[in-house]
Amino acid sequence: MLLTSPWPESVLAFHRIWPFISERADVVAVDLPGFGASEGRHDVLSPTGMARFIPRILNALNLSRVHAVGPDIGTSALLLSASQYPERFESLVVGSGATDVATAAGRLKDIISAPSTSAFEGVDGAELALGAVKRMMRTAPDLRALQDYAASSAGRRFVEAAAYVRAYPTDLPELHKVLPSIRTPVLGIWGSEDPLVPPINAEILSELLPHTRSLFLESSHFVWEDQAEAYAAAVIDWIEGGYRSA
Repeated sequence: MLLTSPWPESVLAFHRIWPFISERADVVAVDLPGFGASEGRHDVLSPTGMARFIPRILNALNLSRVHAVGPDIGTSALLLSASQYPERFESLVVGSGATDVATAAGRLKDIISAPSTSAFEGVDGAELALGAVKRMMRTAPDLRALQDYAASSAGRRFVEAAAYVRAYPTDLPELHKVLPSIRTPVLGIWGSEDPLVPPINAEILSELLPHTRSLFLESSHFVWEDQAEAYAAAVIDWIEGGYRSA
C-alpha cells in the first residue's frame, strides 16, 4: 500500500492509522514533491504534473502495482495518474481533495483565487500550516507531528506548495474529462463537516467514476486523524476485498 501525505502535513499525518493498517499490509508512505520533507520542482507542482511523477516514485520503490491512499492533494494526483497508468493501481482511496474548483471553500478558495501569493510573502509558512491544523483538527495534535508539519511548510515552502492548488482551475477540468474512463476502483473517505472541501466533491466522483464508493465520517478536514480508527478500518476493509465489488 502506498500512502501520499496531505497538505500542509507530512507522512506523520498517518501516525494514528499506521498501527492498524501496517498489521494487514506492507505499507510505505511518501511526501510528494514539494510537500512534507520532499524537495519540490515547478513542473510537478500541479495535479497533472504530479500524476506523471507518481509512477516514478513507484519505480524507485520497486513497486509494480499498489493500493494507493492519497487524501487531500493526493485525490486529484492519484485519479489523474490512474487514468494514464491504470496498470500501476489495484485501487485508490482518496477524499478531502477538491474535484471541482467551484466547490473549494474557506482558506483554500482564497489561495486558489488570489491574483498572486503576495499576501503570504514574508510570512513564515510554518505559522500558516500550524494555524490550519490547530483550527480544524478536532483531536489533540501530536507534538512530534506538529513539529514535522511546521518544518514541512517553514519559510517559503507553504507558498511554493500552494502552486499545486493554484493549478486547480486549469487541471481539475482535465480531471473531469478523464473520470469516466477510469476503471480503477475508488473509495472516497470524506469529512462530513469539512470547511475546505465540502461533501459535494464526493457527489462529483460518484456521478462520473464507473467504480466508486463514498464514505462520510463525522469530521472536519483532517478525517484521517480525527477518525483514525474508522478511517483505518475502512481502508483495511477496502483493500481486503471491498474494492472488488465497487
